[in-house]
This record gives sequence, C-alpha cells and structure tokens, in this order.
Amino acid sequence: MKNNPMDMMFAWMKIATSYNMMMLSAGEVIARRTMMMASGAMTGPEAMGMMMEKATIFATASERASVAASRGADPAQITAAALKPYSTKTRSNARKLRG
Repeated sequence: MKNNPMDMMFAWMKIATSYNMMMLSAGEVIARRTMMMASGAMTGPEAMGMMMEKATIFATASERASVAASRGADPAQITAAALKPYSTKTRSNARKLRG
C-alpha cells in the first residue's frame, strides 16, 4: 500500500478518468451497433462477436486483477488492472465501428 494519501488520491483520480473514457466509448459503441441492427446492416459475425466478447473480457479482467492482487498491489492498482481490458476493448470497438 502507498503511504502518501496524495498518491492514492491521484491513483483513484486516474482510474475515474479512465472509467469515464471507457463509458464514453461504450456509449458510442452501443449507439453505432443499435443503428446497425435497426438498419439491418449488422452481419452475423459482428452479432456473434458482440455477444462473445463480454465473457472473454470478463475472464481477462478477472485474471489481471487476481495477478495484481497476488503480487501485493494496492486496491487502486488492482482496480486499474481489472479496468484495462474493458477500456481497451471499448476503444477498439469504437474505432472499428467508425469505419
């Protein structure tokens, strides 16, 4: 654990910022995929990928959080490790769907 309260506050602020960026990307992905479904433009592989990615990312996030915890990371580091796969995937999906 970090002893300096300012370091911990800064770490949690970085996590909050990362989480908010992920949520913005997720909202964009939801909107774009909804438009694809409504217009009939969504392909079968896209629909299947949309469903399967949830379990894959959850498993990856759980693994990374477990590894961080087993290495003695503080709660902010464990949270950041768990959040990273979600952030990476939502940004990737947003970029892909923009065309």
